[in-house]
Amino acid sequence: MPVSLAERLRERIQREGPITFRDWMKASLYDPVDGYYQRSDLARWGREGDYRTSPERSELFAATFARYFAKLYDELHRPGRWTVVECGAGNGAFAFGVLQTLSDRYPSIFAATSYLIYELSADAGRRARERLAEFGDRVQFCTGLPVVECGLHFSNELLDAFPVHRVVKKDGELAEFYVNVAADGKFEWSIGPLSTTRLSEFIEAYSVKLREGHIIEINLDVDDWLAEVSKKLVNGFVITVDYGAEAAELYDPTLRPDGSLRAFSRHGFVDDVLAKPGEVDITASVNWTQVKSVGERLGLQVVEFTSQDKFLLQAGLLEEMEYRMNTTDGDAERLRLSTGAREMILPGGMASSFQVLVQQL
Repeated sequence: MPVSLAERLRERIQREGPITFRDWMKASLYDPVDGYYQRSDLARWGREGDYRTSPERSELFAATFARYFAKLYDELHRPGRWTVVECGAGNGAFAFGVLQTLSDRYPSIFAATSYLIYELSADAGRRARERLAEFGDRVQFCTGLPVVECGLHFSNELLDAFPVHRVVKKDGELAEFYVNVAADGKFEWSIGPLSTTRLSEFIEAYSVKLREGHIIEINLDVDDWLAEVSKKLVNGFVITVDYGAEAAELYDPTLRPDGSLRAFSRHGFVDDVLAKPGEVDITASVNWTQVKSVGERLGLQVVEFTSQDKFLLQAGLLEEMEYRMNTTDGDAERLRLSTGAREMILPGGMASSFQVLVQQL
């Protein structure tokens, strides 16, 4: 009888003692067998799943980014070959939309494009392979982050899924949240010393002022990821789409006294983040000050940083919608397009809470 992830985590904690929440979150999301992103028995995407990302909400999202990619291709002086790397491609919805748009609208760019997917989830990779099969060897799947001589790295809702440390100020001192096992076998929070000096260095670097009882999340994996991306990119752009805030806002104790950690299931919030490891999506908002400043140290210069709705409007979403309206038969299809466009640009909607960061190396 297979041992569940929850039981394996209990055994580890009982054997080794409390583990950092960062380690617990990593196991919950990325355990090779039972991690949330690895499981094939969960409906993660779409209306029946736990969340809907922008590519699932409207085909205009990927199509508009394809238009933007064409602009960047021109800025790179129209190379004979260029590479688009998508990190965390999920079920391949975004890649399909980009490649389809490039093929239909920008055939010369499509002919020059190699689309590489770096996806840790075997289940998501299988779904993406099926969806993208029609593009043949134009699409390749990587087991590690590839070297890109000329091109771009793209990610959508990747950084918010990196495992995070939870830090709190207790009795005037910095401390960290760990996960322990209670007498009844349930997972529970415990407080202990900082597990790494990188956490106190982070707090000092970003001038974070914690009040007593104030909880924050610290995503150290962002630094490591950007370092690897910048090392593998020779010439091109890094495009990051996610939700978050600048450090001053993200760590404001009056706005987020308990941090930004949350878990989702069936499009709703989960009260107990620790209750069902491997069964719910866990996420924390991105510190954009961190992403930009680390990138600058690595040679990545900020080209653009704005909300997703404004970015899509500037990149030509309305023009893309008009083109598709004029080339589409049927009122139902036109209604679907217009509804999708509203979801992408509606004031106060989902897209306005996401941001797009473009960096260039």
